[in-house]
Amino acid sequence: MIVDLVLVLAGLALLVFGGDLLVKGAVNLSLRIGLSPLVVGLTVVAFGTSAPELMVSLSAALKGSSDIAIGNVVGSNIANVLLIVGTTAIVAVIPTKGHDLRESWTMMIAATALVILLGFMGVIGRVQGVVLLVALFVVLWRQLTSGEDDAGAEDLEAVVLGARWLKIMFWLAGGLIGLPLGANLLVSGASDIARLFGISEAVIGLTLVAIGTSLPEMAASIASALRGRADMALGNVVGSNLFNLLAILGGTALVQPLPVPEQMLRLDMWVMLGSSLLLAPFLFRGIAVSRAVGAVFLALYGAYLWALF
Repeated sequence: MIVDLVLVLAGLALLVFGGDLLVKGAVNLSLRIGLSPLVVGLTVVAFGTSAPELMVSLSAALKGSSDIAIGNVVGSNIANVLLIVGTTAIVAVIPTKGHDLRESWTMMIAATALVILLGFMGVIGRVQGVVLLVALFVVLWRQLTSGEDDAGAEDLEAVVLGARWLKIMFWLAGGLIGLPLGANLLVSGASDIARLFGISEAVIGLTLVAIGTSLPEMAASIASALRGRADMALGNVVGSNLFNLLAILGGTALVQPLPVPEQMLRLDMWVMLGSSLLLAPFLFRGIAVSRAVGAVFLALYGAYLWALF
């Protein structure tokens, strides 16, 4: 038990630090070769910040723990809205006026509905993975051509720019080594804990693994709130959820078909859709996410965890 907990904690640490190094290295490399900040924000930063979830889902799928792979994506999307937005709003009220995320939110809802539809087929296989990746490219094309940067370009504020080539290579190497190693440790430890306590791997993926891989987004959102930029949290959440559904689930399914657990079709995927819909009045009517709303979001997340266990 203690060894498994150490593996989980070590895996989470490697994922957080490895993801940070990969983003720094990739962003600096991209700007060095002449890509625009908008392109870097929407592609390199978005992929880099989702790298922990991608590595964990791939590692879990290849180890035969497909429930953890899917649970990681579904649980992360639920945690992103209810836990991260809720916590950020407690730290500082999140304004929504002047930040038009309505189109991106609509695409996120469409992607969520698509994943639920594919889930009812029983298996998200390679064909379904291709469908999700095609949808990802459509989303990226739309954002690039419309000039909508969501939180992507803004995230460059948190990256050390202008680094030398040696440092860039060091960051990239650290990220490329740390991420898969951390994912392997986390999946191994989490799977053992699930077996030890008789908890399903799906529940472990929806909770322990999902919350762990969402820590970078949580840290970034809280840091933004403390700097007076709590509004970035919504962009981070919408962008992260889109990438989780299309890039991570699609990419993982392309490598290894993912059987969909029945319990996720009964509860968790609908909670994912419902929590995403909760953002609609704030984004479409320009209502700020107050501390009281943040408390409600956290209470809803607590209720969801209670229902799982």
